[in-house]
Amino acid sequence: MAENYEAEQSNQQTHQMLQEVSDALDNGMFLHARHLLKDMEPEDIAHLLEASPPKSRLVLWQLTNPDEQGKILEELSEDVKDGIMVRMHPSQLAAATEGMDTDDVAYLLRSLPNQVSQNVLAQMDAQDRARVEQALSYPEDSAGGMMNTDVVTIHSDVTIDVVLRYLRMRGGLPKATDALYVVDENSRLVGSLLITTLLTTQPDTEVLVIMDNSDEAIPVEMDDGSIASLFERRNWISAPVVDKQHQLVGRITIDDVVDIIRENAEHSMMSMAGLDDEEDTFAPVFKSARNRSIWLGANVLAALATASVSNLFECTLNQMTAIAVLMTIVPSMGGVAGNQTVALVIRGLAVGHIGDSNTRWLLTKEALVGVLNGIVWACVIGGIVVLWKGNWMLGCIIASAMMANLIIAGILGVTVPIMFKKIKIDPALASGMALTSITDMVGLSVFLGLATLFLV
Repeated sequence: MAENYEAEQSNQQTHQMLQEVSDALDNGMFLHARHLLKDMEPEDIAHLLEASPPKSRLVLWQLTNPDEQGKILEELSEDVKDGIMVRMHPSQLAAATEGMDTDDVAYLLRSLPNQVSQNVLAQMDAQDRARVEQALSYPEDSAGGMMNTDVVTIHSDVTIDVVLRYLRMRGGLPKATDALYVVDENSRLVGSLLITTLLTTQPDTEVLVIMDNSDEAIPVEMDDGSIASLFERRNWISAPVVDKQHQLVGRITIDDVVDIIRENAEHSMMSMAGLDDEEDTFAPVFKSARNRSIWLGANVLAALATASVSNLFECTLNQMTAIAVLMTIVPSMGGVAGNQTVALVIRGLAVGHIGDSNTRWLLTKEALVGVLNGIVWACVIGGIVVLWKGNWMLGCIIASAMMANLIIAGILGVTVPIMFKKIKIDPALASGMALTSITDMVGLSVFLGLATLFLV
């Protein structure tokens, strides 16, 4: 309750600040708006930019502190960030990336045209450029693409006192550092030393004696979904990344994993509606209409396919109006039941719970759930129809169609997303529409077919 209250208070403060800044811009009080922005945190300014129309957004960006622009860019959604970055000079972008983690810089540059990103790299010093280019050489959704190369390494043959003197001389630790990584003379990972252990051990103790010999590390080619699952199961704060020779090349921290989890959740939610998870809420009308037209076109084709089924039974519908009144119930129930199963399976695929070893068991389970729900709701709907229309045969027909469609919906709810996953199509994007279209056609075919056979 306290956390919810704090979150609500924070949202109210943000909206109040947005209103104050908007009023200042509307009245031409740019100095006052700059003063308001100066007192805000980068993440709050990013929220303010995302909540502003495009014209106000560009003015706001010009009023932000150049020293904070890199941190603000890190917090922006991709669509909004791209709209701002394309208007910045390469020298401005290079200045904004100073002090940013390597993975964050690489993430920003990937969204720019190649020529622009090369110009930004040319503005960096040699060391930073080499680190960013190494990150850019890996796929964006891999450990190499999201790792940070700022890693503190030590050797196993030194004492704790030497390590502490080295850290004091270094002057600080990278953020989210909970362990120092122990490497050999060839930079191969051999273990780790927890900061808590370092601080509570006698200074004359050798690292070899107290280090954790576990060489568990993340391969540089591992995908981001698997990385998130590992962090969840191991409760890691940070984890080392190694190449094929087991040489330490970087590390991944919990803040990067939180971003992955949030992005995956947004992706699943937005994909259900056929939208890009990074789409700008305040994007221009033409751009928004264009992005949504593709999915609307696909839905039109699905709707026409369903309508063609009804058209096959036009004579039946003309002869018995009761069938026309009841025909939407069966496909509607099948669509709801199927989408329940789809949501469950997509979540299981996302967190790695579903694989070849348990797919058959899950398929059987959902089919039996469909049988049980089919029996229950077939009896309920059939009984209502008998009482309503006074026709036992019509009640039996709709009950049979209902049971068949719920069983099929359960089976398809498992097989459709798994099939899309195997053929490299995003299950969250396509499964819902595909399943609804199939259950609509099957439900109508069974109901109208039985009605034609036994009533007309």
